[in-house]
Amino acid sequence: MSIPPRSRLTAPLLRTALASACVVLLMAPVAGCKKQGDGNAQAASKDGKGGKDGKDGKDGKDGKPNEAVSVEVTPVAVREMTASFSGTAPLEARGESQVVAKTSGIAERVMAEEGQHVRAGQVLVQIDSAQQALRVQQMSAQAEKLSRNLARSEQLAQQKMISANDVEQLRYDLQNMRAQLNLAKLDLSYTRVTAPISGVVAQRMIKPGNLVQISTPIFRIVENDRLEATLNVPERNLEAIKNGLPVTMTVDAVPGKSFDGRVARISPVVDSGSGTFRVICAFDGGGVLQPGMFGRIAVVFDRRADALAIPRIAMLEDDNQAAVFTVRDGKAVRVPVKTGYVEGEWVEVLSGLKIGDPVVTAGKAALRDGVAVQVINGKAPAQVAKTP
Repeated sequence: MSIPPRSRLTAPLLRTALASACVVLLMAPVAGCKKQGDGNAQAASKDGKGGKDGKDGKDGKDGKPNEAVSVEVTPVAVREMTASFSGTAPLEARGESQVVAKTSGIAERVMAEEGQHVRAGQVLVQIDSAQQALRVQQMSAQAEKLSRNLARSEQLAQQKMISANDVEQLRYDLQNMRAQLNLAKLDLSYTRVTAPISGVVAQRMIKPGNLVQISTPIFRIVENDRLEATLNVPERNLEAIKNGLPVTMTVDAVPGKSFDGRVARISPVVDSGSGTFRVICAFDGGGVLQPGMFGRIAVVFDRRADALAIPRIAMLEDDNQAAVFTVRDGKAVRVPVKTGYVEGEWVEVLSGLKIGDPVVTAGKAALRDGVAVQVINGKAPAQVAKTP
């Protein structure tokens, strides 16, 4: 069967039209899906902005979650509080002496060593005394001769054989010779160097056989049974510091131990340059403390046995007025307080809190008045026992 010429021309056009229709039909669902997905994304975006109803789980004007701030608290406790002035000073021996020789000579014997206890008057060094001993013998013989001449002259004067002036001159000569004899004996005694005070030999500066010169130090003796330390206290404490007040001291050489003393003397004069006055504190040596040790000293001038106290870390430092954060009904409350004595890590509270009130010690930097809090250290710590 033969196809007419018109039909042959129409067939290619028909195939092209059918192919275009199929492409259009295939792309239509894809475009429709894309538009539907974009619409859903925009809707989700609009819903995710956290509208006024707050269905996204956030509330508050700033869009932050309303969560409780975790804090640690410590209750207001009753403890003994003391007022004291603290300072540092080296320990000094109350009595100290430089032993010097009063005559020259060779040291024959040295009878004391460093660290040895000596008593006042004990011989420390024996200097060669041969020359001084001979001088004493010489003066003694001359004095004996003059004494006999005077006795004979007095007999002759009674017989009118010599004048009274001659007898008087012999008497003066005898007195002069006896004085020289005493000086020779004194010089002989200087060859035995003795301790001027009782104490411990802190330093020996001579050895047997050395030449000893006059006024040259050869020993240093310290009286270490009683030590003293001098504090320079501000003049505002002049009325509070009294003689006899208790003093405590710690030294690096004896860690973990404190030593008790007392205020021995107070200078009545205030230094105009530094605005301080001198307070001398006395301590018993006891064989442990030694001169030259550096001590940290506290003079206690007042005690309060039943004072309300809180940890020093609970105090807020961002305001001129002292304040703390306490917890009431699960919320932080800023409370102004009046403080008293400060002792170590504790601060006395005079007003604003009562015993047992919890004060925030950790986490207070993130707090403000009225913020919800959560106490994470469990039950509040027990009341601090009173210091005996």
